[in-house]
Amino acid sequence: MRNIYLIIFIVAFTLTLSATGYSSDNKVYIGLNAEFGHITSTSDDAIKQGILIAIDEINRSGGVLGGRKLELITRDNRAVVARTIQNNKELAAMHDLVAVFCGKFSSAVIESLPVIHELGLILLDPWAANDKVIDNGYVPNYAFRLSLKDSWAIPAIMNYAKKQGFSKVGVLLINTSWGRNNLELINKYAASNPDIKITDIQWFNYGDKSLLDKYNSVRKSGAKAVILVAIEAEGAMLVKDIAGLPQHERLPVISHWAISGGDFPALTGPALRKVNIAFVQTFNLHTNKSDKAKSVLATARKLFKIKDLSEVKSPSGLAHAYDLTHILARAIDKAGTTDRKKIRDALEQVTKYDGLIKFYKQPFSSSGHEALDPDNLFMARYAKDGIIEEIK
Repeated sequence: MRNIYLIIFIVAFTLTLSATGYSSDNKVYIGLNAEFGHITSTSDDAIKQGILIAIDEINRSGGVLGGRKLELITRDNRAVVARTIQNNKELAAMHDLVAVFCGKFSSAVIESLPVIHELGLILLDPWAANDKVIDNGYVPNYAFRLSLKDSWAIPAIMNYAKKQGFSKVGVLLINTSWGRNNLELINKYAASNPDIKITDIQWFNYGDKSLLDKYNSVRKSGAKAVILVAIEAEGAMLVKDIAGLPQHERLPVISHWAISGGDFPALTGPALRKVNIAFVQTFNLHTNKSDKAKSVLATARKLFKIKDLSEVKSPSGLAHAYDLTHILARAIDKAGTTDRKKIRDALEQVTKYDGLIKFYKQPFSSSGHEALDPDNLFMARYAKDGIIEEIK
């Protein structure tokens, strides 16, 4: 009889926990819904590492909400919209899951925004750059970004082209909503900067086997440089195509940052040394020597057995996710609960966080969900050893 009463008590206690929104293990969960099944992507792994490093630090310092541990739950969306949406639905249904991080594919993120807001699921963006991820029209807005934004990236890229003396440029773009968003911004820039001319615009698709015809169209249009909006696979394909041409036919390439979402030096091989390619970045983890970076490296060594931060293939993703996780933890404590609506509100009230990338006076507010700004951007290249270096 005593055993029966014990069983009844355990069942009742478990049901009480569920009803109040607490998981039986008393943990607080963070989701990561990213493109782990995408064959060339390394940004997803870097984002995961950044979250896990921050979680380790937070848990060693006492966790959140007076001692509850954070734990990461991952889902692979393979960069497919339907999978992204379904994963978000499953994550939103989990008790004490407070927020979900996304990966780098803006198109999948944007298509999932209706479900995100319908379910009241906080979306934390450490990579996807399309303006519309945050400028989405939802009130209240459940999307928060600590990353690059297209409307910052394009002026940085175009200004660099002007600085290098390229008054005529051609454009190669991926045929997605992300590519189209960037073309709008390129045309807007050109309209207000008549000293730079767009000579040709060429579109390509994921899975194309060569970009040589499109590149030659741009080159023959009189362009002195190529503006590239692509991820790592197609970017590497273009570099190999250009490297195979006579030296006088190799135009400089100025790229959006998404090529750093994979192991670009490995994908391009020796061809990378034959092409002048620059790309925009937000933070150089590879060469940062701050005390915070040293602390991050110490934890990364413990968790992932890496010897140096130069081993991280998409370093901005790690840095963005790391700072964003710490900001989330502060919002959880400020809210005093795992209720996502209250945490959403608290994210707009977090102040004075000294992060890996910078000191955040107030990362988010009711009028702005962008934690970085254009001043964080710089142009970079891959050095001979494969690490990212800033172009001075």
